[in-house]
Amino acid sequence: MVLLRGFDQLPTLPRFPEVFGLRSAAIAAYPMYRGLARLVGMEVLKTGGAFADEVATLREHREDHDFFFVHYKDTDKAGEDGDFDAKVEALERFDGFVPAIRDLRPDVLVVTGDHATPSILAAHGWQPVPVLLWSRYCGADGVSAFTERACGGGSLGVLPAHHLMPLVMANALRLTKFGA
Repeated sequence: MVLLRGFDQLPTLPRFPEVFGLRSAAIAAYPMYRGLARLVGMEVLKTGGAFADEVATLREHREDHDFFFVHYKDTDKAGEDGDFDAKVEALERFDGFVPAIRDLRPDVLVVTGDHATPSILAAHGWQPVPVLLWSRYCGADGVSAFTERACGGGSLGVLPAHHLMPLVMANALRLTKFGA
């Protein structure tokens, strides 16, 4: 088997703004995420290299868009380096930004990952990632920690990724019909 990474033909993917009817933007220092955002039709906003810069960019453009994808690389990097302590520190640093993001009064806030990166593997993993979904319309479920195990036992359980956006749209009161 041969696995090629990093190049391919330009795929035709659905455009995020057309699928969801949202003026969407991406804020990411890491180039791959900026490229992916462009590929699905998101506006890519210029930002600095630190996550504090990304949050400042979010604050600056808050009224210009309905949806923001904001990328935080530090946890992934620490996991790929196999550095458990650095991953914990990266998560704790991220926690420090949550109040500033909540102060922007989003309709919905989702915190999750695109893949697991367990520091014990020093690589991407196959494990489910935790998902936090907050809105004024969803109730608390008693989960008190943002871990894979704790979130898996919460009201969202372990869900396929393609189920997340309908939940986001429903919690933003922008979904015309949920389910069949």
